[in-house]
Amino acid sequence: MTNRVQQSSRSAVTAESTVAPPSAGRVDAVDVSLKVGGRQILQELSLSVEPGELVAIAGGSGAGKSTLLEILAGLQPPSGGEVRHDGVVRGARVGADSRIGYVPQDDILHLEMPLRRTLRYAARLRLPAGTSTAEADRIVEDTMRDLDLADRAEVPVRALSGGQRKRAAIAVELLTRPHLFFLDEPTSGLDPSTAADVMRLLRRLSRRGVTVVLTTHEPAGIDRCDRVVFLARDGHLAFTGSPAEARSYFGVEDLAEVYDRLAREHTPQIWAQRFTAVSGTSAARSDVAPPPVRAPRADVTHAGPVRQWWLLTRRNVDVLLRNRLTLAVLLGSPVLVTAMMATLFQRGAFDPRGAADLGPAQIVFWIAFAGFFFGLTYGLLQIVGEMAVFRQERLAGLGVGAYVASKVTALLPVLAGVSALLLGVLRALGRIPAVGWEVSAVLFLTIVIEATSALALGLLASAAVSNAAQAALALPMLCFPQVLFGGAIVPVDEMALPGRLMSLGLSNRHAFEALGRDLDLDRYGATLPAMSAYGDTFHGGTGASLLALAAFAVVLTLATVWVLDRRSRPGASRR
Repeated sequence: MTNRVQQSSRSAVTAESTVAPPSAGRVDAVDVSLKVGGRQILQELSLSVEPGELVAIAGGSGAGKSTLLEILAGLQPPSGGEVRHDGVVRGARVGADSRIGYVPQDDILHLEMPLRRTLRYAARLRLPAGTSTAEADRIVEDTMRDLDLADRAEVPVRALSGGQRKRAAIAVELLTRPHLFFLDEPTSGLDPSTAADVMRLLRRLSRRGVTVVLTTHEPAGIDRCDRVVFLARDGHLAFTGSPAEARSYFGVEDLAEVYDRLAREHTPQIWAQRFTAVSGTSAARSDVAPPPVRAPRADVTHAGPVRQWWLLTRRNVDVLLRNRLTLAVLLGSPVLVTAMMATLFQRGAFDPRGAADLGPAQIVFWIAFAGFFFGLTYGLLQIVGEMAVFRQERLAGLGVGAYVASKVTALLPVLAGVSALLLGVLRALGRIPAVGWEVSAVLFLTIVIEATSALALGLLASAAVSNAAQAALALPMLCFPQVLFGGAIVPVDEMALPGRLMSLGLSNRHAFEALGRDLDLDRYGATLPAMSAYGDTFHGGTGASLLALAAFAVVLTLATVWVLDRRSRPGASRR
């Protein structure tokens, strides 16, 4: 191996061992490793990134590039070793740190809104508390201008080109002016010209003093970096140095050949041992970085939970109004369900027509199920489609409770409106009997509370699944038990014990019973033999049923918060 590589590596070790105060933007990985289950994802290694450097992490599939990037950024806790930012030992971060920017491969923008509006919401959530609206807007305009996006400010994000969308994602993270910037495959899927534009942008950032670390598999991007870290399979450190030194070390003219050599020649362990021997350092030495220093006090405070809730609620409404497909589902499904119920049942359905008539119980049951269906369908796609956005904003200080509460707040008025529409149309068409205002109000309240509990169930399912296809599959799985064990098809008293116990936890049963009591279905038990099968189902008041529905809504909402908190913690699966 050339003396140049040896001298460069040894001088780097000398510089890194100096006990001088660390500069802003330095990253040190000391004896870092990661083991998941029984598999070693990342082998023990140490490396440092100097302030203002542009560094690429490269390697083939399964080399652990994204894993190392997340560990360096503080998104993934290592199994062993530690990561230091500016000499401060980093725990895996959950909350805000305006000094650190991270751009994943996924879209972290709402595609429906214009770019300027998207960035304004992001700025109000991320900038320090007390930042005026005018100042936040000025930062947004400056950021768009810096990234050559000013002429696309009113274009919906969905309509931006691939390179513009990537720059828009970078713009979100640059709003807080971080001095550490991590990007996962920022040029993936871009044509060579657009990829070069993105790399030139990152070079400009590094020249301004921002430390930039990225993963890539494209040799052209590596050549634009100050330094490259090559990982062999299973997270072995095979090389770190400049792109020119990498060519000399691997004996290649084209850096693309390095991938082939790492895959075909020797084992990952041998590559790691060779680099250790040549560089004169250990791949796992703990003295390559300055000693840790005390973490500085965090003086920056971000928007509180109430302001976050209000901003997110406004944004949710904005997104809903701009997404035509979602809006069509929100408004179209209640109209369709109401029309089907008006077609299915005849006028005067509550007037007995024979001893076997079950019309009153059937229509009440399907009214209850309609409320459940509205809430469930509204909630199912609310979170899974923007999980990447949520995770990113969680890193910027977003509270999980404020996020979930904003979903409920934005959709609750819609649920109230469609519930009123359902009852109003059915009453106007004579499908339900005339009742006083007090009874009408209780019917409306019952459906709204049930719809809210179903909305919470939909949000929980949306938070738990990995993609929209799984959310769609969850719809029938969550609906069938509500129908089968709701107490209308088979009265609760006639169910087997497991069925009776299951029905206690189903909102449709409690809504069915509450609506039946409000409409006095118990009076049919003496005149219609078929209705007598329901026994004491409709005896008593509705208070207990409404309390059960409200409890479901609260418990399911808290469960959604818990699931989202778990899924967004450092080291959680990013399915």
